[in-house]
Amino acid sequence: MLLLALESSCDETSVAVVRNGAEVLSNLISSQVDLHAVYGGVVPELASRRHLEVINPLVAQALADAGVKPGQLEGVAATRGPGLIGALLVGLSFAKAYAYALGVPMIGVHHIEGHILAIQLERQVEFPFLAAAVSGGHTHLFRVDGIGRYRLLGRTVDDAAGEAFDKVAKMLGLGYPGGPIIDRLAKSGDDGGIVFPRPLLKKDNFDFSFSGMKTAVLNYLHGLENRPDDQHIAQVACAFQTAVVDVLTRKIIRAARAEGLCRIVVAGGVACNSGLRATLTRLAAEKGLEAIFPSPGLCADNAAMLAVAGDYYLSRGQRSGLDLNAVSSWPLEQVRG
Repeated sequence: MLLLALESSCDETSVAVVRNGAEVLSNLISSQVDLHAVYGGVVPELASRRHLEVINPLVAQALADAGVKPGQLEGVAATRGPGLIGALLVGLSFAKAYAYALGVPMIGVHHIEGHILAIQLERQVEFPFLAAAVSGGHTHLFRVDGIGRYRLLGRTVDDAAGEAFDKVAKMLGLGYPGGPIIDRLAKSGDDGGIVFPRPLLKKDNFDFSFSGMKTAVLNYLHGLENRPDDQHIAQVACAFQTAVVDVLTRKIIRAARAEGLCRIVVAGGVACNSGLRATLTRLAAEKGLEAIFPSPGLCADNAAMLAVAGDYYLSRGQRSGLDLNAVSSWPLEQVRG
């Protein structure tokens, strides 16, 4: 199936053309980082307006780059949720209108489902596996027994890991988005002896909590007599990242072993973090497990990742009606399982 896919769940507008849920012919992303940087985070209304401005020309460019004419498309997939409701409505409404005009089926896809299946665009990972979806809005662990077969094992009880990275970066005056900046500073490996807490690490469940880490950084900064210099800021960033990575890796490995799974797929924007990649790869190998990460372009929000599930469902006769609505909250385990 030749599929057009659209992603607009937050602040990235993305359009892709994918053949058979595996061959990416084009995958374009229009970033809004500069638009939101001045506010230190995403402003939902501004995000929605920018999606409206760019989605039509982005579709035209994605088709041109793929060498595909609209009439050749056999289906359309778009993110239905979860995400910012206004942003979601732009992509989903466009997808419904475009599919109706072409007379092809349309399917609404779960954003996190797209992330955890994105690896299939680069290599075939055999089911079952443990999926860790780690991003600015989510930190979830799932057992994945197949497409549409997901069981939630654990999740954050407050902030997502990526959200905590951005908020700590803002405290340190590092700018937005903060995750890549903290990762760069942490590569020095110098934490200055600073140790931040590891919430819920000793609990038997697989839930996470990052709000306490964020508060610990804030309290540490408030306790300083003088404003930290660049070296001190880098040490705080390193200590914070070390704490987050420690919790993530140990909980992920513990969950995989408890479920008897030997493959771990890490997805979402935080999967780009070099500390997480290196530490989890090493520790997983020590336990006889394999940690698998998509390339950075497929970790970020992108439309191509939706095509794996979109093609699977559409090719089996499943489709969404034109009355399908966007949803800001949507448990993955409720998806066609």
